[in-house]
Amino acid sequence: MRGVILGRMIGVLAFCATAALAQDVTLTSRDGSLAIIGILRAYDGETYRINSDYGPLTIDANAVLCDGPACPDLNAPKAVIRLVGDREAAAALLPPLLAQFATAKGLTQRVDDRGITLLQSGTNTVAEISFVPMTPDAARAAMLDARAELVVARFAGTTARVLALDALVPIVAPDNLTLNISTTNLAKALSGEIKTWKDIGGPDRPMVIHGLDADSDVAAALAARLGKVATVAVTHPDMTSLALAVAADPWALAVTGQALAGAARVLPLTDSCGFALQATSLAVKAEDYPLTLPVYLLTPPRRLPLMARELLEFLTMPKAQQAISDAGYIARNPERLPLARDGVRLMNAINAAEVTLPDLQRLSKAMAGADRLSLTFRFQDGSDKLDAVSQENLNDLAVALQAGLYDRDLLTLVGFSDGTGEAAQNQTLAEVRAKAVLASLSALAPDLTRLPATDAYGEAMPMACDETAAGRRLNRRVEIWLRPDLD
Repeated sequence: MRGVILGRMIGVLAFCATAALAQDVTLTSRDGSLAIIGILRAYDGETYRINSDYGPLTIDANAVLCDGPACPDLNAPKAVIRLVGDREAAAALLPPLLAQFATAKGLTQRVDDRGITLLQSGTNTVAEISFVPMTPDAARAAMLDARAELVVARFAGTTARVLALDALVPIVAPDNLTLNISTTNLAKALSGEIKTWKDIGGPDRPMVIHGLDADSDVAAALAARLGKVATVAVTHPDMTSLALAVAADPWALAVTGQALAGAARVLPLTDSCGFALQATSLAVKAEDYPLTLPVYLLTPPRRLPLMARELLEFLTMPKAQQAISDAGYIARNPERLPLARDGVRLMNAINAAEVTLPDLQRLSKAMAGADRLSLTFRFQDGSDKLDAVSQENLNDLAVALQAGLYDRDLLTLVGFSDGTGEAAQNQTLAEVRAKAVLASLSALAPDLTRLPATDAYGEAMPMACDETAAGRRLNRRVEIWLRPDLD
């Protein structure tokens, strides 16, 4: 059904663009002192967007009079929302999200060959929503050229909203007996350095690497995370057909989104030091899993129609988060886990970190009776600036604190470092990161009267091996710990 709806959505973009380009309009200031002629691209009840001799312009509808056959009916403004980008993520996520959005707005929706139309009182069209699948470069160009309002993408842009979360996972056929694979060996296998299953403890049979087209979002995301470009023997147009082919080939290996693994078996992942890397809901939300794959909605550097802005705001609501979960993806709503159930990380601290017994005792005491929130903060490579997911997490934390959701808890921002360098220096770096997140939170929500405390444990609780850049990035983080406020 999702595929049918997506196919029906594809036609609207060309239809709406053709209708808008058919006629010119003249926008005249109400005092008559200025007139601009252009091609009407959109009207959302608040603004006109036109292509003029001065370039693309967005003009306040209350400030001008519109003249010309393309002028809209001011009593029934209609938003045109054109989405482009990743086909499979859009097919899974857009239909249920738009259905929930329509219900929340008290609107009905009509799905036909031109896309999804949102109707008020069953007859008045208030929005036409379309989707066209595009490669990452084409989608970005369409948004910048004002041929699309939103991009569904697996890559972050300068203005990105995290729509949903997924995880890249290695997959094999169900009858493949390999127990696990390390991130290092996965990168070597995909790049052709490892050629047989014998090299990772399996039978002496050649590995057959399956993958997606090189210009796909997922292929680019995988190369960025593993630091190597896959040498693919069998190419597939999408992750659904990829999973089906791998499930039928006992010597196949591929990487796909966890939500689309299908009948293939997910091969457990470890890092080069043997740390188990599990793509659990909390690990993905916290980016503790190194191959976390967000699905973004990229927004353009211009004013969006009111309906599109309301859709973006709706994405944070519980109904939207439930629709994302029902679609097989991981929603962004915060998850809470008692630290007492996090024994694996405490064992990592004992086995891998070069810290003293008093440091471990202080850590163990802090963990007792506390919970961890999935909202976690990491930084762009070589920068003290939060990455896209972490910036969203900071916004979510600010909203939650302002709404009083954690008034019965004492929150602490807890900083950690990787294990390179001296322990004392790492402790200082962890403290600096925790305080940097606190400062960002204070700047984002200056009216907050009750802010989290800060603490740090340096390299005391590694998430992964420090031998790789990806492992060090996982270890450099700021977590949120909570404990009941008994006062």
